[in-house]
Amino acid sequence: MSKTARMVMKIVGASLALAAFVCLLIGGWHDLSVGCCGLKKQLSKRFGSEYDDYDDEQLYS
Repeated sequence: MSKTARMVMKIVGASLALAAFVCLLIGGWHDLSVGCCGLKKQLSKRFGSEYDDYDDEQLYS
């Protein structure tokens, strides 16, 4: 094969790999967002304020 054909095949292969990655990312977007929200919730629980335990509605009624 000539050098031009090899370069074209590499470009086509890289484009297909990138397209597959984008499709995988779009297909798993919901799972990624659920994972991020769960992680955020766990971190807020762990590093939250000590006053988050109180029910403010009962304190001011």
